Amino acid sequence: MDAPFATNGVATLSHWGVIRARGADAASFLHGQLTNDMLHLGSDHAVPAGFCSAKGRLQASFLVWAGQADEILLACSASVLAPTLKRLSMFVLRAQCKLSDASHELPLHGLTGDAAAAAGVGVQPWNCRRLGAATLIRLPDVQGVPRAVLAGAAPAGVPALELDRWRWLEVNSGLPMVEAATADQFVPQMVNFELIGGVDFKKGCYPGQEVVARSQYRGTLKRRMFLFDVAGHASAGQELFHSSDPGQPAGMVANAAPSPTGGASVLAEVKLAALTSGSLHLGSVEGPLLVRRALPYAVPLEAATPA
Repeated sequence: MDAPFATNGVATLSHWGVIRARGADAASFLHGQLTNDMLHLGSDHAVPAGFCSAKGRLQASFLVWAGQADEILLACSASVLAPTLKRLSMFVLRAQCKLSDASHELPLHGLTGDAAAAAGVGVQPWNCRRLGAATLIRLPDVQGVPRAVLAGAAPAGVPALELDRWRWLEVNSGLPMVEAATADQFVPQMVNFELIGGVDFKKGCYPGQEVVARSQYRGTLKRRMFLFDVAGHASAGQELFHSSDPGQPAGMVANAAPSPTGGASVLAEVKLAALTSGSLHLGSVEGPLLVRRALPYAVPLEAATPA
């Protein structure tokens, strides 16, 4: 399935923001707070990572890369940036690490199509390339469309891309972003975070690590994230309901974006048991039907075949 719109362009990612961690202890501090390895973060690659509560629930998700000397940058949803910055700052204590909001200094832009392919960052997801004070990060392709994030000034001579088109590609990539409406709702595996390389199970302790590890190794996970289309408006935090159990939610929308062909595409966390029969609906059992589509990666413990 090809993207149903012209995909060469650049979008201003106003729904993202950037946290800067700077200081001699920036890497070691973040290593003890996030779900991924920060001690071996090279200048030529970025990683996804999460920040969990003590109960193992994601409070924020990040795209993380190394900046200048003793500097690490974390892109996240703008809607969770302020509370995340405040909470992370509570744990700095005596570490030589200063946290700040760098969103205005490092505006983020999404490159797609030829603009991303010609940027010279390679084809491997998470590759990084420094461009003076800016950084270019290659993201996984979506339906054959190259994507990259540029942290810095917008490139010249590239046609503008509507933000909703970028957001549709984001949703279809299967890479979840924690928003304010979903903060503290999901253990990382519930939104496939370990499947996209966002969790390092060998790195040692961080808040919620025991819960995350237990979910991984005890085989008790009963919920996963899947991709759906829906004939209607959808937004993060909306609940899903199953036709056979209208009284209680069967899942929650993690991310949603308008579809260029009408309706919306959504990433939604759902009970695996809800995929074996019946139907899923948005908002209530009388709400719009959710039509499942294949993610760009395999999901274990699947209970049904994509429609």
